[in-house]
Amino acid sequence: MTTRIQRPRRSFIFTPGLRPDMYPKALSCGTDIVCVELEDGIAPKDKAEARRNALALFEVPQADDGVERIVRINSMREQFGIEDVAAVLATDTPPPALMMPKVRSPDEVQQLDVLLGERGHATRLHVIIETNAGLEAAYDIAACSPRIDALFFGGVDMAAELRCDNAWEPLLYARSRVVHAAASAGIDVIDVPFLDLDDLDGMRIAAQQAKALGFSGKGAVHPKQIAALNDVFTPSEAEIARARRVIAEFEAADTGLVVIDGKLIEKPVLRDMYRIVSIADRTSATN
Repeated sequence: MTTRIQRPRRSFIFTPGLRPDMYPKALSCGTDIVCVELEDGIAPKDKAEARRNALALFEVPQADDGVERIVRINSMREQFGIEDVAAVLATDTPPPALMMPKVRSPDEVQQLDVLLGERGHATRLHVIIETNAGLEAAYDIAACSPRIDALFFGGVDMAAELRCDNAWEPLLYARSRVVHAAASAGIDVIDVPFLDLDDLDGMRIAAQQAKALGFSGKGAVHPKQIAALNDVFTPSEAEIARARRVIAEFEAADTGLVVIDGKLIEKPVLRDMYRIVSIADRTSATN
């Protein structure tokens, strides 16, 4: 199993599993993550075809373009999810990562972790927290498997479960709890897409709020949102320079802590510094 690699996760977008002709457009739109959709966006009658299309993508070598590729399977508590997992286990060319929706407990994640391990797949996991049970267990879920690279906050389903408005303030507690869980496990945390395509200013504000709360990135529902999301979650030149300096001094000192500008910097800070540098490297590579 591969280990966690620091990489930018400023933005993500779904592409429907039924439309392989749309995969290249999604992969070239500038987003950090493309997720092939097998769950909510696919009707039951089309699940099998979407699954075949999604897995066929990985039968050929993928470009080293810096775009993280994920497949969102159906819930493992449902027949379609079980069939998705069986298909992933049956292939010799599995997706590099799977997104797990509607997770309620660590057991679901651990079960998939074991199955992937027995098969010899290095597939990573991304977990959506969008249920009351998942929110209650978020801390334990985030730490239950070394395969997990990120938590995703599912605001639409969460608002329905909490019986609250799908808005910033009513969901602030839920968002904060997911951020707390991800930070405790040292993994990324990504916010729900902004649904109003005609309100780019509102989306930018929502992204800035999410960043201030601790999110690593935010989802998009259309490619035209990607540039603004990447801009919000891209560190400044000063932040990048400081991150490179902290990393260099840490690696030179090899002591577990250093003092920079009169402030004690310990190892947990390094993860964020490496993430900043990974974003800077991706930005420079795509410019």
